[in-house]
Order: sequence, then structure tokens, then C-alpha cells
Amino acid sequence: MPSQDNADRYISIARACLRAINDTATDSGSREEKIQAVYQAIDEAFQAEFAEQREAIAVMASVLERIATGDLDNQDAATLARITLDQHPNAANQGRIH
Repeated sequence: MPSQDNADRYISIARACLRAINDTATDSGSREEKIQAVYQAIDEAFQAEFAEQREAIAVMASVLERIATGDLDNQDAATLARITLDQHPNAANQGRIH
């Protein structure tokens, strides 16, 4: 079952795709230019929708690297992990996109 965040992302991306298709239907450009415009709109929609998630994953990777150094005791590592998960609950608990 998709989360509401993922459902919202999916709908936003789908709308961007449909908007791009509708916009290119009235353009006078070549078929290839129209296809490229739709691909560009899809890419921009994906980039926009997943930017926050990518940032959260980068933070989590940094925290994991710090924990992996072994410089922290078990309690400090657990505390750091919990703080990070609390700050990024959606990024840590993603289901299927659709």
C-alpha cells in the first residue's frame, strides 16, 4: 500500500506529464522536439518531487559513515541514529511508489 506522500508524488508527476503532453500537442515543433519536451517535463517533475528525499538520504548516509568509524560507543551511535530517524521519518519508511 503506498504512503500518502508517495501517492501525492505520483499524482504530481502524472499531472506534469499530462500537462507536458497537452502543451506539446499544440506546439508547431517536430515530433522529436515534442517527445523531448515531454521527457524533460517528466525529469523535472521527478527531480522536484524527490529532492527532499535525496537530501534526507544524504544526511542518513553521513550519519551511517560516522557510526561506521567505530569512534562512538553503542549508546552514542544509537542516539545519533534515533535523532536522524526522527528528523527524517518519511525517508526512512518508504513503501512502493505506486
